[in-house]
Amino acid sequence: MKLLQNLDNYKIILASQSPRRQELLHGLHLQFEVKTIDSDEDFPLQLVGVDIPVYIAEKKANAYKNQMEENTLLITADTIVWHEGKVLGKPVDEIDAKRMLQMLSGKTHQVITGVCISTLKRRKTFHVISEVRFAKLTESEIDYYLKNFNPYDKAGSYGVQEWIGYIGVEHINGSYFNVMGLPVQRLYHELKRWKD
Repeated sequence: MKLLQNLDNYKIILASQSPRRQELLHGLHLQFEVKTIDSDEDFPLQLVGVDIPVYIAEKKANAYKNQMEENTLLITADTIVWHEGKVLGKPVDEIDAKRMLQMLSGKTHQVITGVCISTLKRRKTFHVISEVRFAKLTESEIDYYLKNFNPYDKAGSYGVQEWIGYIGVEHINGSYFNVMGLPVQRLYHELKRWKD
């Protein structure tokens, strides 16, 4: 038995270099290819919260406009950490990563992913919010994580599926997979009812 037969005529493209997004989309048992175009992740400074990753997901989709074919179904996404009215994107270096983790330590933040599904005829954009509470992290725990893992391609300087998630995450309200970078449950339901 095959699910998502409504997508049989589409060539699905995931526009993301993130190995976590690729892994999560594979989990839906979809046939897709990965294709990326360099697109900056800048956004207008007046945007706040959910508007930021939605804007960037749509901006990534816009970069593909000239490469879309009649049967292309494109998925783009962007994830941010939103904490105390500030956006925490990917850290620029170890000092920046340490600063972010110290900010998140002992507090609750939001992980927000914006997703854009596009064909030549239609576009659907949505966002998913998960709340994550971190235990109080010691300086040595933060240093250990930064030395032994690679947080530099991750919003907020951490991967929930890594060691820091094992020892640091006390509570998640919402989708765990959204915290990883792609809200696959919501994406599946959007794809299930997709019609051009």
